[in-house]
Amino acid sequence: MAKDKDKNRKNKNEKVEEMLNYTYRDSGQEFLMQKKMLRSIVLMIITMMALIVFIALYFGERQRVQETYQRQFDKALDSAIEHMEDYVNADGDFELRYRMIFTEITNINTFSFLLEGKEAEHKSINELYTVFLKYPEQTSGRIEEVKEIVEKIKTSEKDAYEQLDQFIASIDKKGF
Repeated sequence: MAKDKDKNRKNKNEKVEEMLNYTYRDSGQEFLMQKKMLRSIVLMIITMMALIVFIALYFGERQRVQETYQRQFDKALDSAIEHMEDYVNADGDFELRYRMIFTEITNINTFSFLLEGKEAEHKSINELYTVFLKYPEQTSGRIEEVKEIVEKIKTSEKDAYEQLDQFIASIDKKGF
């Protein structure tokens, strides 16, 4: 019997040691998992900060590009006004001057398209471009009227685009 008791004690001690080994191993794995999770959380925070920085840089660059497009739009308006004055005050070579005006209206149309938030204005300018392209006989006699409208667009008057729409509506689109 004494042998059995010693044997049982020995088995119990082995089982306790085995359980302690598993517990130590489990706590070691838990410690490793905590380390990995902490590392993952730190990396996620760094990634989110980088994402926020890149988003801010994107919006800043987008704003700068829009300002550049606005400057180019204004410059095209100035150039169109200058060419229209030359056309009105010229003695000859009206075809070349008309083409120069048409080129500037093309630039105005392009930069208007690139500006954000001006869809209705872009539609009016696109129609002006179409009228100058398709009906040069009708528009060449009314350059001074277009010049006044473009000057109002340049100074950002409220009724400038309404006048532009009225001018476009007054063009006979069925004839030349």
